[in-house]
Amino acid sequence: MGRLFGTDGVRGVANADLTAELALGLSVAAAHVLAEAGTFAGHRPTAVVGRDPRASGEFLEAAVVAGLASAGVDVLRVGVLPTPAVAYLTGALGADLGVMLSASHNAMPDNGIKFFARGGHKLADDLEDRIESVYEEHRTGAPWERPTGSGVGRVSDYTEGFDKYVAHLIGVLPNRLDGVKVVLDEAHGAAAYVSPEAFTRAGAEIVTIGAEPDGLNINDGCGSTHLDLLKQAVVEHGADLGIAHDGDADRCLAVDATGAEVDGDQILAVLALAMREAGQLRENTVVGTVMSNLGFKLAMEAEGIQVVQTGVGDRYVLESMKQHGYALGGEQSGHVIILDHATTGDGTLTGLMLAARVAATGRPLGDLAGVMKRLPQILINVPDVDKSRVATSGELAAAVADAERELGATGRVLLRPSGTEPLVRVMVEAADIEQARAIAGRLADAVKSALG
Repeated sequence: MGRLFGTDGVRGVANADLTAELALGLSVAAAHVLAEAGTFAGHRPTAVVGRDPRASGEFLEAAVVAGLASAGVDVLRVGVLPTPAVAYLTGALGADLGVMLSASHNAMPDNGIKFFARGGHKLADDLEDRIESVYEEHRTGAPWERPTGSGVGRVSDYTEGFDKYVAHLIGVLPNRLDGVKVVLDEAHGAAAYVSPEAFTRAGAEIVTIGAEPDGLNINDGCGSTHLDLLKQAVVEHGADLGIAHDGDADRCLAVDATGAEVDGDQILAVLALAMREAGQLRENTVVGTVMSNLGFKLAMEAEGIQVVQTGVGDRYVLESMKQHGYALGGEQSGHVIILDHATTGDGTLTGLMLAARVAATGRPLGDLAGVMKRLPQILINVPDVDKSRVATSGELAAAVADAERELGATGRVLLRPSGTEPLVRVMVEAADIEQARAIAGRLADAVKSALG
């Protein structure tokens, strides 16, 4: 069996790849593995379970809750809330486990399961491997040890989760947002009610789009993967900025008053300077990934701020931050982790902090984001290839070496298999966009030839 867990939990087409049986089995396996690890020692275990608005989340939530309760875990259902809200509540309520049902920015037919450990942190790779192993062992016939009577888990709805999370967001803001007008694109997702409430309580004047989830329209032409509607709305309403989330609201991308996109690298740059000014940027360091634009690294170096790069995936950014005590990190895609206030990427928190910086400085977002100049970057996704052979193909290695020789010190090349989708990503940066486009096209053809 191939590894079920990718860089961000288990994902697949709901009711095809990700079935009720799989969701139930993984939940039981997770309970048993955490029990073996001593997480539940000396007390009755509790789990927080949340989801995004996808229709499939309804039956998958039922399966997860049934699995956990059957394994003796008490379950607090928090309903439709962002992934970072489930992580926060897992820590704030002292739960032993958190489970989020979401496929993030993926299209509606997909769904996913993400587990959080005590404190709201993502599970370590070795625990995920163990859960997968235990699940497979029992799927093929080994019986579970099942509690009976009073030993089975109890299930209740925790309706206070919404207000508790919003209060947390407001409580960590450095200043109010009075006088700032913001357009919020909620992607018809998990933040459709949380984000407008938080921005309103913080004093912002808001306009919302993509805030009417019906279970079927999540990420459909809106949100952080489709910014055109947000750009149009910001200009139309004369807003100071626009904020776009993805389906589970662990990402934030932005748009300035002119409708220009402000990506995750630029958001990180703005927040890094704000946190340094406030004395909160520990070790004078910000953590990015190998996908971070070279312009981000150059801008931070010019400001005297060190950039540490990790593999792609906010889990690896978080690991580096925790290991070295850094306070800020994130990805170009809009996953931003402010570790003093969140254990994972939090799109609503990031948007609030960005708006707070605009309010505090009185400067337009476009001016603030101008601290860095993005080098032209071309990204091509190559589907239907054997992504497992990216690192071992001699033909591909030769094509990459040729591209790197052509670019010299003026750009870079990155090929990597997607952690969440069946494709290979080809990324090329260069001082000239036409050169970047030409080289990326050749490399995409090489990927198809070598791995197709």
